[in-house]
Amino acid sequence: MTRPAPGGGPGTHAAVDLGASSGRVMLGRAGPDLLELEEVARFRNGAVEVAAGPDGTAARLHWDVLGLWRDAVAGLADAAHRAGPDGVRSVGVDTWAVDYALLDADGGLLGTPRSYRDARTDGVARLVHERLDAPALYARNGLQHLPFTTIYQLVAEGRGPLLDVAARLLLLPDLLGYWLSGHQVAESTNASTTGLADVRTGRWAPDLVALAGVAPSLLPDVVDAGTVLGPLLPAVADRTRLAGTELVAVGSHDTASAVVGVPAEDERFAYVACGTWGLVGVELEEPVLTPESLAAGFTNERGVDGRVRYLHNVMGLWVLQCCLDEWRGEGEADLGRLLAAAEELPPGGPVVDVDDPAFLPPGPMVGRVRRACEAAGQPVPVERAAVVRCVLDSLAAAFARAVEDAVRLSGRDVDVVHLVGGGARNELLCRLTADACGRPVLAGPVEATALGNVLVQARATGALTGALEDLRALVRRTHALRRYEPAASRRR
Repeated sequence: MTRPAPGGGPGTHAAVDLGASSGRVMLGRAGPDLLELEEVARFRNGAVEVAAGPDGTAARLHWDVLGLWRDAVAGLADAAHRAGPDGVRSVGVDTWAVDYALLDADGGLLGTPRSYRDARTDGVARLVHERLDAPALYARNGLQHLPFTTIYQLVAEGRGPLLDVAARLLLLPDLLGYWLSGHQVAESTNASTTGLADVRTGRWAPDLVALAGVAPSLLPDVVDAGTVLGPLLPAVADRTRLAGTELVAVGSHDTASAVVGVPAEDERFAYVACGTWGLVGVELEEPVLTPESLAAGFTNERGVDGRVRYLHNVMGLWVLQCCLDEWRGEGEADLGRLLAAAEELPPGGPVVDVDDPAFLPPGPMVGRVRRACEAAGQPVPVERAAVVRCVLDSLAAAFARAVEDAVRLSGRDVDVVHLVGGGARNELLCRLTADACGRPVLAGPVEATALGNVLVQARATGALTGALEDLRALVRRTHALRRYEPAASRRR
């Protein structure tokens, strides 16, 4: 595992970018004045519900990792075809955080990984906090209390048989990286989301590993983003026509890659990485571990180049996605038409707490939104457009609270909010977020995660040099952004 010396000119790189709702393979070309993306494959993703138990009532949620692997490999073969005679210099993989796979001593997959939305972790955090209270745990791993964090999943896993026979745990991007290259590692940005890593070093903390009830040998070595792991396995290279292509450990947590792709001009920015989740925060040099930070639900995750992603998890567009899925089941849900109708509604409508755990599980969501409005003493939206406006107003309000809390708790003032990811396409959400934050919102790039993935690859293989600020300057030079001024500014 090496870091090549800078040099070698522009390069072509493939980014495997897997989100909780969809996956994609992007072909990226990068050089000192070049940064472009081409989508070569896009495929569906989502947790698969499986009935379990003799009466079939205990549903389990699993990820179809073999299907994702099949689609990713097919996408990489397409990328090789489109890359032309110069070929693909490297591949990087990013996915969502916290979920993992267990392998046997021969590297074989033990079952299919469970989804973080699975109910098996219900009540587990309380059991863990009886052994190490929440403030002490926060001082060690710096993480916001989320019931599905890997440390809690592992305690739940210990109730079953797999940990007794498992030889290795790999987080999901590292699982695909292992199947691509044969290397079993844990990339640091994703390792930092597990609750098992020391917040100050980014490496596994023996006391936290013991708290999870797992053997230290289960966990692979941690490597930093930008580490070149080595060539693809011969069988994979033959199948994808990627002979000579290397695997690079990028910011394998998709939010870490997205933050690399934020086109900020200086440090006075907040980001909203908005997709299925909305990750809202600032970038710091050191973690914030105060009691006030814990109480506000802020997390200190590791970023590329050792930066700290100080952020709060907001439920994100998941709530709207579930509403749309429900309406499609009833006939039709035209998002463009619904957004246009929602924009015509007057401000001051119902706002709910989208971070309420009631919104976490999959399934019909419209009734949950209406019940939340009723419980909060808010007008209950009846028409579909009113439900959409309620969800977007609620998201914008949650984003604004998180930005203000980040500023207050970190001491890092913010001049502009960068909204990246799929949510950047939603003009109404961007406008409402600018109004709620009282700050300009710069929307885009939509594919910030894939861009961050490619940028780290390009720097690791010598096509680019410089710090994160230099990579972000390249994003600004090569990608158009849309600016949304807050309402007070628009009225002047």
